[in-house]
Parts: sequence; structure tokens; C-alpha cells
Amino acid sequence: MNEQGEYEGFTNGDLHSDHVNNNNISTTSISSLLASNDRDFLLDPHHNQVRISNLEDKVIGIYFSANWYYPCKNFTQVLIGVYEQLKGNGSNFEVVFVSSDENSDAFNNYRASMPWLAIPFSDLETKKALDRKFHVEGIPCLVILQPGNSKEEVVHNGVELVYKYGAHAFPFTTERLDELLMEEKQKHASQNIISLLTNCDRDYLLGHPARKKVPVASIVGKTIGLYFSAQWCLPGVKFTPKLISVYQKIKQILTQEGKNSEDFEIVFVSNDRNEEEFNSNLDTTPWLTIPFGDPTIKSLAKYFDIQGIPCLVILDPDGKTLTMNGRNLLNLYKENAYPFTEAKLELIERHIKEESVNLPRSVYHEGHRHELSLVSEDTGGGPFICCDCDEQGYGWAYLCLECGYEVHPKCVGSVKN
Repeated sequence: MNEQGEYEGFTNGDLHSDHVNNNNISTTSISSLLASNDRDFLLDPHHNQVRISNLEDKVIGIYFSANWYYPCKNFTQVLIGVYEQLKGNGSNFEVVFVSSDENSDAFNNYRASMPWLAIPFSDLETKKALDRKFHVEGIPCLVILQPGNSKEEVVHNGVELVYKYGAHAFPFTTERLDELLMEEKQKHASQNIISLLTNCDRDYLLGHPARKKVPVASIVGKTIGLYFSAQWCLPGVKFTPKLISVYQKIKQILTQEGKNSEDFEIVFVSNDRNEEEFNSNLDTTPWLTIPFGDPTIKSLAKYFDIQGIPCLVILDPDGKTLTMNGRNLLNLYKENAYPFTEAKLELIERHIKEESVNLPRSVYHEGHRHELSLVSEDTGGGPFICCDCDEQGYGWAYLCLECGYEVHPKCVGSVKN
């Protein structure tokens, strides 16, 4: 994760076999891919030469990376663990490092931590050819090739698969990825609060105040928000006060409606770097939390494929996932988003559309010098950050067609025409 709260190496998307491209490289052997006119070898970790032809019967991961990029260094450690696990159980897997390092010293220093093979740093032509061949647009990038020379399956999202499944993704074939997808669907279909939030050593959460132990069983049947954040994450620090406000207002609304205010709860899933940061978070927030360093924290991040923090996952009273976009929904609709069901969100959007009928088609906002035009999602609106209140908006907005200034309809101060 970087300082902005992003889980490096993840990308959005279904992990179906569509990620496997059946590129016909029937005339392209591993040797012709990785060799040059004057080189038929790769370098092993001890600088020994290894003939490329020795790899013809192996599953090959071509690893594009560089020492200067933090996400690469993070992923390298993950890949080392997977590589050693696969080597330990006799799998026919090999990795070939393709460097984007600044110079040979940086290359050698970075490669010193790697247990696999590498293309010599001096061979820039092979690197460029591989970049072009596999359309490498960013690093880290792990391209997986199957053994054999006939219509080999090429997996371009190896980084995502390794992060998500680890060694279980091997051998990265269509069949294996379909199996993993089916297992994932079955797991999500049977998920519940107990299976998500407990483990063999813990069946409780920490409550506020005084860190009292609250049984996980006591929140079964409630709408739950799993809040992934950290004290070091600036977007999280900014979002947390908003979430506290919405959390408290939802409970007030439930009470006013004669319902149980405990029907909505938030569980903090900490990504803090140390216990001091964790305690600071715990002391200033009103919700439940998983204890610091608990293994469930990492398993939840992996299970929900959390790609960045802050992230708010909403679970329905049965423990099934309602939405991964709780943060956006609260930014857009605040406490009105509760209980986050599809029916409630459709009702909100219909109400917004009805209200727009009475809005003027154009206005002059006191905070801007140009005329603002009313736009919808269909006419140039959609998700935006209000230039007046700095909060997220969606759907109808007043937009300056000259300079892109955009505000919520509620933030228009004075209408002059």
C-alpha cells in the first residue's frame, strides 16, 4: 500500500478466463522470445549463465519490474514467497526478470534479493521487444506463458492473480482460473458475519469505550459496514469524520423511527502500521474494531480484493455483500443511503430527478464568474467533486462549460437570472 492508501498491484475486474488471451505464438519459442542474436542464456542469482532452452517445458512468468518503484518492491516480496512455495513442491515454474532499473548497479542490487533468472541488464533490445510483444503499459507486470509452442495461453494479469490467490493460481491456465472463480463465488454465496469476522482464536470485537469485548454473534442480523482505513492514510483521515457523522445520524434516524439504533454497525479493519496508530484510531471513533494485528485483517482485505483505502464494504443483515462502494454512497447521499439496498438507492435517484424539474436551467453562482448550466449524468454530469464544498456529487450539477467549474445544486448561493 502507498501513502495515499492504495493497495499496489491490484486492478479492477472479473478474474474469469477472459484475462487469458489465446495469443497465437506458435512460431515463437521461449528461446526466440528471451534470447538475442549473441545471447542464448539468462543469468541466475549467482551470475551463472543458464541456457534458455532449459525453460521450454516450464510455466514462465516474465516479470517486468524496477527497484525505484515502491509497488514493484512490494510485489517482489510477494512473488518471492509464491515462487519459493511452488519450487518447494516441485512445480515447473520459473520467473524471468526484465529490468527497468536506472543502471547496472541498481539492477544488481535489486536482483540480489531475487531467487529467479534475469535477462542481462545490457540487453535493452530484448527488453524493448518484450515490452512491445506483451503491450506492457506499467510495472509491476507479470506475464505468464504456458509450456509448448502451439497457441500458448498468455496471462497478462499475473500480478493481480498472485496477489489474490498466491500459489493457488498455478499453473495459471483457463481451467485453473475458472476453478478459482467458481470457488470464490461459492465462498461469497455462503458468507456470513461469523465466518467473516471470527477465527479459531477470537470470537469477539473490541467495543468503544474501554475496549470491551463484544461477541461477533451479537451483530448477526444487522447491516454492517466494514471500514478499511489507517491513521497514516490521508484520504482515510479526511473521510473518517464524515463517516462518524453519518454513523451517528443513521442511529438517530433509526431511533426516531422507533427502530433499534443497533441495527446498523461499523467494524473497523485497521491497516495501521503500529499499535500506537491503532490505539489513536480506536480512541477517537465510536464503532467496533478487529484487534490490531489479527490475521482476519489480511484475510478480509484479500477476500474482498481491497485495492485501496479508505474503503467501506456494506453487508446486509444476512452477512452478504450489498456493495463495495459504501464510501462513495455516503459521500453522495450521506445518511440517506441507509440501508444501502438497491431499492433505496433507486428511490434516492428518482427523488433527485424529480427535484431537478424545479431547478433553473442556468444560474450565476456567487462563487464563480461564469454562467453555470444544469447538467445531468446523460448530458455531461455524472460523478464529480463539488468546487464549493469539496464533497462528491453525482447526477445533476451546475457546470461551467467554459472552465469546468462544477457544483451541487444545493451549493448554488445566489441565483441572478
